[in-house]
Amino acid sequence: MLPKAEAAYFAIADISGYTNFLAAVELDHAQDIIADFMDAVVKGLRPPFRLAKFEGDAAFVYTTAETIDGSLLQDAIEGAYFKFRRRLRTVRQASTCECQACVAMGDLDFKFVVHHGEMVKQKMGGREELAGRDVILVHRLLKNTVSEKLGGRAYALYSDAAIRAMGADPAAQGLIAHHEAIDVIGDVTLWVRDLEAAWRQDDGQVRTEVTRADAYATLEFEIAAPRQTVWEFLTVPGQWRKWWDADDIIEDSGKGRRGVGTRNHCMHGKNTNVEEMLDWRPADYFTVSIALPVPGAPRIVMTRAVLDGPNGTTRLELRIAKPKPKDKVFVESATAKYAERMTQAIAGLRSMVEGKQPALDAMEEPTSLRSTGRFLTEPVKSGAR
Repeated sequence: MLPKAEAAYFAIADISGYTNFLAAVELDHAQDIIADFMDAVVKGLRPPFRLAKFEGDAAFVYTTAETIDGSLLQDAIEGAYFKFRRRLRTVRQASTCECQACVAMGDLDFKFVVHHGEMVKQKMGGREELAGRDVILVHRLLKNTVSEKLGGRAYALYSDAAIRAMGADPAAQGLIAHHEAIDVIGDVTLWVRDLEAAWRQDDGQVRTEVTRADAYATLEFEIAAPRQTVWEFLTVPGQWRKWWDADDIIEDSGKGRRGVGTRNHCMHGKNTNVEEMLDWRPADYFTVSIALPVPGAPRIVMTRAVLDGPNGTTRLELRIAKPKPKDKVFVESATAKYAERMTQAIAGLRSMVEGKQPALDAMEEPTSLRSTGRFLTEPVKSGAR
């Protein structure tokens, strides 16, 4: 029986500077560093992506989801890169090692290529392999001239097919138009996100988080589902609408990407609540300012955070900021009503997402790419192995 073609998004996370790094430093220590950084990136991509395989200095991932929110997918790509940058900073600050590998780790970086097309799954040598024209294309896109345009900085390169499948507006998002001539395929239209610029913007952004310690009130729920799933049902209007008591939820993001400045219009009959995004940290938390359809009502600021709970569950915390003294009575009444509605709504959310664990990766992580975990647990002392 011939394998069935499936539509899929493909992505490759490729380490820049890998060859020069390995050639110039201690191999065993260098491999531990590479594995640590690759682990951070792959974890950042899952979900929506699942691992197909490691390919030397790259990780090949894919998703066969019939529909995927374009903002969510781009958040996964950029979020994975941000995890790498934070991890790099943490390791460099924690390590006192002066070996060549630790000194040179700052030369490492990542680039990503993303494409949408068709594939087939084939069993080869006891392993599942992805095959097809589009699988070839996403790999060929790794060899490109984007670095010449960006001056060697990190980037995410999206094929026009991926952009169209996501329903994204590349011009509104400020993506850079690019073209590559691929042998046996021809001219390919592409769009580039400068990840170095995106990282600087994210790292320099002032955070507006209502912490648990500073909150006026905190509503807490435990949900037996992965964090990314809970995040999706909290933030994507089509998913949010399935469990929240609203006639409609209209998202106005301006640039076609969810983030700071996005306004959600949550309609309840003739009344509309308007939420404006003040802070956006996928998939950890977001903070909104809520305008209720009540004359003279104060704006209510709330952080919605998703955290790791016990035994693989997700803890959802809804933290309401302390009101001004003159607004305390109103906020107290509004909080009580919100808590009652949310408790009922979470019961519906649980029925949709609990027990639906993501599929296992197509292959186990190769031993050669496993980190010892040393960087995660303690600083590396000079000369230590």
